[in-house]
Amino acid sequence: MTTIADKLTTVNESFTINMYDNGYMVEVGGRDAENDWKTSKIICATLDEVIAIVREVDAMPRND
Repeated sequence: MTTIADKLTTVNESFTINMYDNGYMVEVGGRDAENDWKTSKIICATLDEVIAIVREVDAMPRND
């Protein structure tokens, strides 16, 4: 599974979880390794995958 840390080094204070008929999408904004603003969208097949992403985001440094 792709992780947020693969795409972002810091995250914003909020994120979005979308529910679809066949899974979920977690959308997180933040900054990448070049300090550019980016939005990362990760598709998850199960709620367990969503929870893993949320835990990862919670542990990452926040943008100032």
